[in-house]
Amino acid sequence: MKTYILRDPLSYVLTLAIVSAATVSWAVVVDAPTALLQANPGGSLNSIKTQITDASNHVWVVQGSSNLTSWSEVGMIKVYNGTFQQQFTGGAGSGYFLRAYYDSTRQTIANTTANALLLPGTTYNYSSPPLPPSFFVQPILAQDNMPTNNVTTDLGSTLGRVLFYDKRLSTNQSISCASCHQQSHGFSDPRQFSVGHDGSTGSRHAMRIANDRWYQRKHFFWDERANTLEDQVLLPIQNPIEMGMTLPALTNRLAAEPYYTNLFNSFFGTPEVTTNRISLALAQFVRSIISTKTKYDAGVPVGFTNFTTQENLGRQIFFGQVGNATCAACHGTDNFVPGPALNNNGLEFPYVDLGVGGITGLTTDQGKFKVPSLRNIAISGPYMHDGRFTNLEQVVEFYNSGVVDNPNLSPPLRNPPPGPGTPRRLNLTADQKAALVSFLKTLTDTNLTTDVKFSDPFNYGH
Repeated sequence: MKTYILRDPLSYVLTLAIVSAATVSWAVVVDAPTALLQANPGGSLNSIKTQITDASNHVWVVQGSSNLTSWSEVGMIKVYNGTFQQQFTGGAGSGYFLRAYYDSTRQTIANTTANALLLPGTTYNYSSPPLPPSFFVQPILAQDNMPTNNVTTDLGSTLGRVLFYDKRLSTNQSISCASCHQQSHGFSDPRQFSVGHDGSTGSRHAMRIANDRWYQRKHFFWDERANTLEDQVLLPIQNPIEMGMTLPALTNRLAAEPYYTNLFNSFFGTPEVTTNRISLALAQFVRSIISTKTKYDAGVPVGFTNFTTQENLGRQIFFGQVGNATCAACHGTDNFVPGPALNNNGLEFPYVDLGVGGITGLTTDQGKFKVPSLRNIAISGPYMHDGRFTNLEQVVEFYNSGVVDNPNLSPPLRNPPPGPGTPRRLNLTADQKAALVSFLKTLTDTNLTTDVKFSDPFNYGH
């Protein structure tokens, strides 16, 4: 096999030469824009898969040749959200060549709704999701933070879904909200610390965001610095480590896209792109990400007869029916979120991260953090605000024997009299710890990780 890579930095031409049916892939960096051209003949020179990666979302003209002298146009590739893949038919003979080049005068394929997005003909149901009966009564009813001025709708969540996956929200168009909140990982990040637009990392793990609609305190981020979800969704966009964008630059960028003016018009009645509208739509989509189809949910109406013996033992430990664990005190109800309390779970002392105390300035808030729902916890590690634990076994062992005494340690983690103030030790056996982990895994909702209405809506050509 022989391959040839030709580059013309003036016209940004990328050329691939294929003279066998082997897989060929490479990266060619040109001055601007940067693109990746890949090909996979798949055993036939007549069928070539070509992929272009271009953060600036240009149109690329693709030409084919059998001799590197005579070129004929075989198609055009329009990149909509960073990358696009397309199949081309090659010529017969001992070799076939492809090249893709950028021509500023041929940027004629627009980012229309029909071209750029793979949306259904009938809008997905976001506004009326089927919920378990327990979600309509106290205490879960009181945990619902959906405001009356931004009730989740089908059209609003559709717009929010597009925004959530669009890399245009970062300054160099390299990452989206979904880059750090990945559907396959329960809308969390498998990395300890997420990577921002310029390769920088923060110091806290990306929270899983499923069931964010139910958090009674209504504040968001680990340190609760955002008063509402509507406030929260705009802050990562402007964070210099995360997405590095300004809101005026963002509204101008989105307003230039035909599919956004169409989507904004569909939901709001006019095509104007504003910061407030972005906030409302993103918050609607995030609140629509709801997990209710777990093994635990299936077990509630049948008395958990669907559980194994080990899972039922873990459930009994979790809810304090066996042993002295107080898991349900901070992760109560079928939604596994706290009530109005703010908690310190004894991770460390002295405090490395002040948490909520770093925002309020109150010593009584130091080391306290927002408590997320435990739904999908088995697929959303690493764990804790700093991602210090890599698996659930480590988490269970921490609560079993490792809670650190400190002035703000939450009461459920303290021993009752005659030893008040000392951290509670669960003294679980190896079998009991394994059972607790087994129960936590029943909170996994695989439907949520694959449901298309929560997936990336962009057209990538595959």
